[in-house]
Amino acid sequence: MSKIRPFAAIRPHLDVVNQVASVPYDVVDREEAAALAQGNPLSFLRVSRAEIDLPKEQNPYGDEVYSQAAGNYKKLLDDGQLTQEEQPCLYVYQLQMGDQIQTGVAAAYSVDEYDADKIKKHEKTRREKEDDRTRHIVTLRAQTGPVFLTYRGRKAIDELVEKVTRGEPLYNLTAADGVRHTVWKVGDAQTLVDAFAEVPELYIADGHHRAASASRTRAQLRQQAGSNWTGDEHGNYFLAVAFPADQLRILPYNRLIKDLNGHSQEDFLAKLGQVCKVTPGADPSPNQRGRVSMHLGGQWYGLELKVPADAKSPSDKLDVAILQAQVLDPLLGISDPRTDKRIDFSGGIRGTGELEKRVQAGEAVAFSMFPTSVEELMAISDANEIMPPKSTWFEPKLRDALLIHQV
Repeated sequence: MSKIRPFAAIRPHLDVVNQVASVPYDVVDREEAAALAQGNPLSFLRVSRAEIDLPKEQNPYGDEVYSQAAGNYKKLLDDGQLTQEEQPCLYVYQLQMGDQIQTGVAAAYSVDEYDADKIKKHEKTRREKEDDRTRHIVTLRAQTGPVFLTYRGRKAIDELVEKVTRGEPLYNLTAADGVRHTVWKVGDAQTLVDAFAEVPELYIADGHHRAASASRTRAQLRQQAGSNWTGDEHGNYFLAVAFPADQLRILPYNRLIKDLNGHSQEDFLAKLGQVCKVTPGADPSPNQRGRVSMHLGGQWYGLELKVPADAKSPSDKLDVAILQAQVLDPLLGISDPRTDKRIDFSGGIRGTGELEKRVQAGEAVAFSMFPTSVEELMAISDANEIMPPKSTWFEPKLRDALLIHQV
């Protein structure tokens, strides 16, 4: 079963929702966040990335940042830009980017189920990122951005959600990036609660650090409360939106390498040809699994990867894993893409033009990937395996601060 609970959301006043709601804190760096918030004192980036209101040399994990976040959050509440729902409820949250439409259920999801791996994971988390968001949640006593969950679709939930979307929405806004965000309040929350109780498992699609931080926050709050902890506190739940898997789209997560590990371009191409078939003049975007496009020396090449005969686990059969095992590690000397400073990643939303631009600006080589599928993600999660880093890029993305869960 999957346990969800209605919650009394803190959410922006309708008149300022376009100004308050922001991109997720972790898809922009400091400079990008500052540029997006420029001229907009209500931008929630001033809470989720509060270092943009402090000097550039400020340590982003310093005490001053969390104090600034708390102050900016309090001001939004005190000035009435954010208000709290009078009664707990569920929400339907729909995203539309071009012809891509996905509709999910926003609720408080169970930390117990996360801790018990009933909400399945596919990604390792980094301690410093967990530390940051845990402290952010504890300081604000609020989860300000949702975890992105998925599940194998169920007709009963689809029908209930579709019925909700026939009504008048709370919000219907189009963000600066062209993505449309529509939110409805659910009138009959219990029916959806009961329907989700029939869902055997949920999967984290995006937001592993948010979920891990919610778990750590609960542990801290429970320890502080001691014997007064009842188990019914808001901290036992985390904010998330769950979408049916068949509505989702994953974009590729591309690779950029700073140097050729001492090889000349000619030498690298020769060694690469011993590993896989290399074809000059390829399309920048590979059109099927097992194909990678490579930008080197001003032109595109197609690489045909082969699944190793001894590959047994689902994660070993991913294109990103095969590229890592057959090219990045043995030829380019990148043994740990999580920590090696010679590799960088570019989300598919930026396109292959971004790869060309960065190679022209000095990167040695770029690899354009075919996207991982949702089915592959769930198979790896079901096998209790971990995907290679930067295997999936989900678009469109949920906005921070449209719905806030107080803990």
